[in-house]
Amino acid sequence: MADDQLSLVFGALADPTRRAILTRLAEGEATVAELAAPFSMSQPAISRHLKVLEHAGLISRSRRATARLSHLEAGPLREVTTWLARYQRFWDESHERLDDLLAALQASPDDGPGAARPPAPGPGQAAIQKGNGT
Repeated sequence: MADDQLSLVFGALADPTRRAILTRLAEGEATVAELAAPFSMSQPAISRHLKVLEHAGLISRSRRATARLSHLEAGPLREVTTWLARYQRFWDESHERLDDLLAALQASPDDGPGAARPPAPGPGQAAIQKGNGT
């Protein structure tokens, strides 16, 4: 997914109304009136949200007789998930460091001469400790 497309998707997802619309469309196609029903806003306002979602590639629209139906297009959401997964390693390593620190603190509640020392802080932790005056 191009960076510009990724920005469009994140921009579309930034609004809670648009996220609610996507949640509803995950259940199946819907008309503007059906999508507008749970909200206290006009159908034209919902249509503007739909245009943002369509521009981001998150929905497609089609006509059936006189009804204009919206359909969820999940592909861009998969691309966002792939992009976010890059940060999973960071969080996993952060959690492992916290687990190690907690285990060390629980193993030795005192700071006597033979006490186990917690693991060295990760790169971000040193800056946090300096900011706290420790």
